Amino acid sequence: MKFLDRLEEWLIAFLMGAATLLTFVAVVHRYASGTELLHPYTAHINLAWAQELTIYMFVWMAKFGAAYGVRTGIHVGVDVLINKLSDRNRAKFIVIGLLAGALFTGIVGTLGGTFVWEIAHTDQTSADLELPMWMVYLAVPVGSYLMCFRFLQVAWNFIRTGELPRHDHSHVEGMDEAAEDINWFAMDDNLHPHDLKHGDKKQ
Repeated sequence: MKFLDRLEEWLIAFLMGAATLLTFVAVVHRYASGTELLHPYTAHINLAWAQELTIYMFVWMAKFGAAYGVRTGIHVGVDVLINKLSDRNRAKFIVIGLLAGALFTGIVGTLGGTFVWEIAHTDQTSADLELPMWMVYLAVPVGSYLMCFRFLQVAWNFIRTGELPRHDHSHVEGMDEAAEDINWFAMDDNLHPHDLKHGDKKQ
């Protein structure tokens, strides 16, 4: 399961980074092509496909990101009324909600898979990249089934442990550990003077 978690995270990071880099390169190329000095060097470079590829990468990233959000508890939920219920009733509604999410994403994945199967038997390709469109739309069943699996995973863990994944938006991974290891008042940076006695003046 850790392998799947890491793969999911690396795919999201790669797609986000690649799409951002490609967008930056395309913008620089467009600007350079509009100047007399750089136009001769950039005129032969064709980046008309960059925008289309960026859109497709963000679509795939969004589908994997949705599954990641279920696993880590990032998704926003309105649970004001749920939290006011008794523990037993609250647990029932949480399980029902998670199973409903799994059912919905499973249905979307199945319908998406049927659509991909049908379009794979056609000659439809994308406008600029000329990729088979079934490869583009494959993000729907793959991402939806992964999200369905994450809903079932969270539901199973909640039934076993009674805990839901929580995401602290103020937490930065690695910062707490570093803060615990550093003795700020023992640093010789003249910002945290540990030997400064009462009444002494800082120079």
